Amino acid sequence: MPSFPKIILHSGKERSILNRHPWIFSGAIKKTDGDPKEGDVVEVFTSTGVYLAAAHYHEGSITGRIFSFEQTDLTKDFWKEKLLKAFEFRKSLGLVDNDKTNCYRLVHAEGDGLPGLIIDIYNRVAVMQTHTLGMHAVKNILAENLKEMFGNKLIAIYDKSGDTMRKHQKEIIGDQPLYGDATEEDVLENGIAFHVNFAEGQKTGFFLDQRENRKLLGEYAKGKKVLNTFAYSGGFSLYALKNNASLVHSVDSSKKAAGWAERNVTMNFNNAPHEFFAEDVFDFMKRSTETYDVMVLDPPAFAKHLSAVKQATIGYKNLNTEAIRRIGKGGILFTFSCSQVIDKELFRKIIFMSAAQARRNVRILHQLSQPPDHAISIYHPEGEYLKGLVLYVE
Repeated sequence: MPSFPKIILHSGKERSILNRHPWIFSGAIKKTDGDPKEGDVVEVFTSTGVYLAAAHYHEGSITGRIFSFEQTDLTKDFWKEKLLKAFEFRKSLGLVDNDKTNCYRLVHAEGDGLPGLIIDIYNRVAVMQTHTLGMHAVKNILAENLKEMFGNKLIAIYDKSGDTMRKHQKEIIGDQPLYGDATEEDVLENGIAFHVNFAEGQKTGFFLDQRENRKLLGEYAKGKKVLNTFAYSGGFSLYALKNNASLVHSVDSSKKAAGWAERNVTMNFNNAPHEFFAEDVFDFMKRSTETYDVMVLDPPAFAKHLSAVKQATIGYKNLNTEAIRRIGKGGILFTFSCSQVIDKELFRKIIFMSAAQARRNVRILHQLSQPPDHAISIYHPEGEYLKGLVLYVE
């Protein structure tokens, strides 16, 4: 068993770890034995010397991110067992060898006991994104395990960690293939075809976390005029078109996203009643005179840190107020926040303020979250980052 630096906690600060919360905050640490550097493995002990967990060490308020509550020697097999457990979970969800959906999240960080690691499967390609130096250090071991697990079903593994890792270490190489040379792949989601450019696209290439919410949108879209804002590659728009919406407008400031969305539409439909507007969403709402029956607000995270919550609250309120004012009578509004620091209660308060300011009667039809492959550990409620409301606006 290798020897790792040790973190010793103040008396009483072990309670959250005994309750299997995977974060160790700097204020809980009494002392450190050894000289751990950013990304190193450390072992965590109580003030009386009782072993608690193994974690990756980080500078900052969250000093340790736990990946094992048992002592381990961190062999290749340790990481493989973690990946296999995540795979079996997705298999139990019916996402493996599914002829209608061949893209899903294989590893969702703390939700799978692997803080700092995201792995998404896009048909024959695995896209990996690390958010900590500790996970980045074992990316090649993880890639070898993925090749062994999937065999010839996998033609490429792509590391999409350039942007997420440069904040930790500037000299880290940008996005790169770890196996194969694919940079894009066609996938199916609930029978709809999407082209995913994971080398140039946002996140790992596609927003897999909205799969079930897109399906629900389709159920409301039949014969309706639909506006999909922050549309990216047109996910919600295609579900609306599949369900015979009479008109679909997609809006996103990215011209690249416009090209991907148009490609996705033509992959699935002939002469679809769809138009993409490559412009700022707020500008579009101010100038458009169209009245929509269904609207989707799926903006990027307005707040990534607690310091930005106040400004983000204003942004979400202004956006939702404008949408509630504009939507037709009896309209359906799908509104989301993917900002982890905006919790469900705060988001609902923001929508309340928007409805009050717009002076319209609003009812909640559905309260939405991320799908089960974006697993949320009961011990780590912070993992529930996506929240959404479906509103009926009178």
